Amino acid sequence: MNITIIGNGGREHALKWKLEHDGHRVVMLDAQSKIENRQSQIVLVGPEAPLADGIVDRLSAQDVRMFGPTKAAAQLEWSKAFAKDFMRRHAIPTARHETFDDYSAAIKFVHRLPFGDPGCVIKASGLAAGKGVMVCDDLGEADVALARIMVEHEFGEAGSQVVIEERLSGPEVSLMAFCDGETVVPMLPAQDHKRVFDGDKGPNTGGMGAFCPSPLMTQGDIAHGVSRILKPTIDGMAREGHPYKGVLYAGLMLTSDGPKVLEFNCRFGDPETQVVLPMLKTDLAEIADACIDGQLHRTRLEWNDGACACVVLASGGYPGPYAAGLPIHGLGHLPADVTVFPAGVRHHGDQPVTAGGRVLGVTARGETLPDAVARAYAGVAAILFDGMHYRRDIGAR
Repeated sequence: MNITIIGNGGREHALKWKLEHDGHRVVMLDAQSKIENRQSQIVLVGPEAPLADGIVDRLSAQDVRMFGPTKAAAQLEWSKAFAKDFMRRHAIPTARHETFDDYSAAIKFVHRLPFGDPGCVIKASGLAAGKGVMVCDDLGEADVALARIMVEHEFGEAGSQVVIEERLSGPEVSLMAFCDGETVVPMLPAQDHKRVFDGDKGPNTGGMGAFCPSPLMTQGDIAHGVSRILKPTIDGMAREGHPYKGVLYAGLMLTSDGPKVLEFNCRFGDPETQVVLPMLKTDLAEIADACIDGQLHRTRLEWNDGACACVVLASGGYPGPYAAGLPIHGLGHLPADVTVFPAGVRHHGDQPVTAGGRVLGVTARGETLPDAVARAYAGVAAILFDGMHYRRDIGAR
């Protein structure tokens, strides 16, 4: 099968690796490339921005078979305000919240927080590359967060509206699922590491590493997540006139009151995809085909035993300013059982150089999680570039 992937980051390279492993021909393009229905049997959209821009709507109208949600369905990601109000309408468990587009009203609200906790979470409503969420321990931090988002416009138009919500406590788990507008089939749960430094310290990033499956979710927990969160979301979107096809990602917090939604993403997660897809035995193109045709109920997913871990190698300074164009050494000397997914890499001739905040995702499978983690870090030890930064505690919890 001929497959086109939109995007070229770590997630998209993991999709390409899986599809080629399944025997398909794959082309990677950016969202501005011209795509015609004769070029590809399926087009998979990797990043969130093209979905928010309506690429699925435009190309579907040209009879291109698109794997991904429409712009209206993708509101679950590109508008946190929409997502929170949607969850409230459909009784999907999430943190209590209020939404503001006026800075002074937002300030007044945080000074009289009704959640019973002096802290809160403040989110830019729009797309902010995973960096628009600020966990505030007290009123002073909340004031600073609102000023950064709404006054200094750190996240541009994405921060014209903010969501202020209660701060939940518990471990975080990512649960992705394939959807065909009616049927929901979950993937293995994964755990991401958002903060830039060991011990979950420092600012949020797009993700510094991940592992799969998460031992925190049993099969019963996954079934509960489907019945209480994922399926009601798909059913609710259909009732509201926005049938959802593609991958639905639920970022969950496992609270003392049960799983609650922190966020929805409307595509494969990054770096979760890099650890989930190596565990998937079933042909990914066949799954995508079934989702497009509304036939997902006929598809049975099979998974490899063991575990998978990914360590992200980032540029020094990320998620803030960082240098680019630095030579990357050691990629030709990796252990045989390690796969490296490029995220921010380009080439000067034969020399790979850094070209992004997150540069590489070093990934390995193992019979156990500690085994997979050890193999991934053995791969990390073979790679070097100036300023290379990575967390040393991926999977430690």
